[in-house]
Amino acid sequence: MIKKMLQSDLVFSFVRDISAITGAVLLVIFVICALFAPVLAPMDPYDLTTVELADSLKPPAWMDTGSLSFPLGTDDQGRGILSTILFGLRTSLMVGFSVVVISSVLGIFFGMLGGFYGGILDAFIMRTADTVFAFSTTLLAILLLGIFDSRNIWTVVFAICIAGWVKYARTIRGSVLEVKENAYVTAAKASGAKDFRILFKHVLPNALPPIFVLMAVDLAVVIMLEATLSFLGVGVPITEPSLGMMISIGKNYIYAGMWWMVLFPGLTLILLVVAINLFSDWLRDEMNPKLALRS
Repeated sequence: MIKKMLQSDLVFSFVRDISAITGAVLLVIFVICALFAPVLAPMDPYDLTTVELADSLKPPAWMDTGSLSFPLGTDDQGRGILSTILFGLRTSLMVGFSVVVISSVLGIFFGMLGGFYGGILDAFIMRTADTVFAFSTTLLAILLLGIFDSRNIWTVVFAICIAGWVKYARTIRGSVLEVKENAYVTAAKASGAKDFRILFKHVLPNALPPIFVLMAVDLAVVIMLEATLSFLGVGVPITEPSLGMMISIGKNYIYAGMWWMVLFPGLTLILLVVAINLFSDWLRDEMNPKLALRS
């Protein structure tokens, strides 16, 4: 089984694509850093017993007044920038993966029902999707987050999912409309197979490839959206680590020469998004038969 996988066209294409390998390696590194942040981080930046205000605004270790205890310097509260970045990665990836999974499940469910059954049900689902799609995702998320009395990671996930399911519904609907006209679906209906069996055995597996590509691309978009909301002060609460919030706090000190408070979290966010985009670009090309013709 493993030998067949290693000899597959997909794996062969992947190992020949330097951009895809670079993106995948960077993404794996970021995921490992996020998962093992409590072990890798020199300190817990949100444990008040380990944070000293006297350590605030220290420069990176290679500068004159820097300290090896804080390799990338500290922020205005005395928290190590490196430690805060590692914990902030956990928030970014948790929100990103959660939104992508939940939004895709909701979108697939509604889009598949609308595309398969058509009629009034399809019209209702698509008009609802069009209404949500008419609003900016960022503005809609800000509006929803403003309604909640308290905010946490899951309220941010919920707010983004309300707007995020639409793209999945529209994509899967288009695939279902194409797939359900194939002969094997018609044969399954003629044989008396129930709709549930037809949907999940014949239609869904053949309509999913575009969704996988969309999920990969959407992951980077969601991570940037979470950082934007946190930068604006409406994302995760201040008690939770966030790359966007780090950049927001750091911008207040950048003209005072504390550039490390913005540079390092900003660079981390850029590399994370670039890594996801490099991998998703390769995946898009491989799953688009018009771009990846095989002999």
